[in-house]
Amino acid sequence: MNARLIAARARAVAIWGALSPWSRDAWLYGLSSAFALGLALSTTQPAQRYWGWLAAGPYALAGVIALFARRWRPRGSLGARVALTVLVGIGALAIPLGLEARWRHSDPGLTYAQPEVGVIERSAGYVAKGLDPYRAYVRNGHVVNAVPGLPAYESFFPYLPLMSVFGLPSAATHQSTGLTDARIVMSLATVLVMAAAMFLLRAPPDRRLRVAQALAVLPTGALFLSTGGDDMPILALLLLGIVALERRSWRTAGVSLGLAAAMKLTAWPVIAVVIVVVALRGRSGRGWLRVAATVASLVAVTVAPFALLAPRAFVANVVAFPLGLAGVASPAASPLPGHLLAEAFPVLGHLLIPLTLVVMGVFAWRYSARRWPLTLPQALGILAVVYTAVILAASATRIGYVIYPLNILMWAWALTPVRAPQVEPAGELELAGQIDAEFW
Repeated sequence: MNARLIAARARAVAIWGALSPWSRDAWLYGLSSAFALGLALSTTQPAQRYWGWLAAGPYALAGVIALFARRWRPRGSLGARVALTVLVGIGALAIPLGLEARWRHSDPGLTYAQPEVGVIERSAGYVAKGLDPYRAYVRNGHVVNAVPGLPAYESFFPYLPLMSVFGLPSAATHQSTGLTDARIVMSLATVLVMAAAMFLLRAPPDRRLRVAQALAVLPTGALFLSTGGDDMPILALLLLGIVALERRSWRTAGVSLGLAAAMKLTAWPVIAVVIVVVALRGRSGRGWLRVAATVASLVAVTVAPFALLAPRAFVANVVAFPLGLAGVASPAASPLPGHLLAEAFPVLGHLLIPLTLVVMGVFAWRYSARRWPLTLPQALGILAVVYTAVILAASATRIGYVIYPLNILMWAWALTPVRAPQVEPAGELELAGQIDAEFW
């Protein structure tokens, strides 16, 4: 069975690799259009539905343009493909984002934004007034300091303090619309940090283009930036930090990874693994120590004051609420296997994640033992598998978190050295183990 899977993967790689760059773009944009249209017809989230209707057309048009360009220049022109990518970004990200931010101004409700946008903006409002953003917690079955008129879960701030920075423009102007919408601030930050990462990334231009498309232009980025977006600057900062580690730019790596760590706990596993891998490879001297010290310092300086000010509220917001232990139902409950199992068998609710982590730990240990010392791409590949397993097993999670393993897998591919394919009689199975420079 394993040999058949490897052979099937090899055939898929060969078929995709035989396509011209324009043909691959056409497929990606066509599938993106189909996804956007399907989301618009099926989702119950208004912000996602509006994005789907607005983005389906630009993706479809880009797919048609790529098909015609394939006939005009079969092997593709990188400059023309970059220009088309920028235009798609305008149509599928900038225009939907701007319209939803504007519509949010005309509608006092939060129907044109995911709940996390309002949560971030309210936390920034508290910080701007010198107040603690971690105000809500459960006592005797009731939420203390709940925001009047909103669901109980929107009273919690399940991020680390630095995430509030994206809501400061709205706090300064006392409005959360137009250019001060937190999504616009997060999108600008994501694009700027991504541009810096693309400048530093040592990879063929085509690979860099694919990484940028995944992070900001395809639905893996544009959907989330337009509707919520809090994970996107985290991913951009992680990418910049990892690229800087590969370049041994310790200061850039430390600051970038430290900022990500000071915003959201989901960044911590990636940061820990990549620093340990760089340290154990023994080629960085004491550079990894500088990175780790910078990360720890940024987290301590930004987190400690709030954690010490109200430790109970801090733990309730940052730890208990995301894990479903705060006694408040979270909207992050996609019908994934873990959620469905926890609903059918409540006793499994608190066992699935520990069991998954044990299984993934054994997998990571066995994989690493055969390939030690790990390279950064190999470590990122392991992380992508672990993230996927945890997302599927969690009792309360969002299917949108799949953008973490998808982007991490793209980074692993982009950082893998280009190898010439081996042509041998038994090469089909050998080829499956290689990452073709033209695969994406």
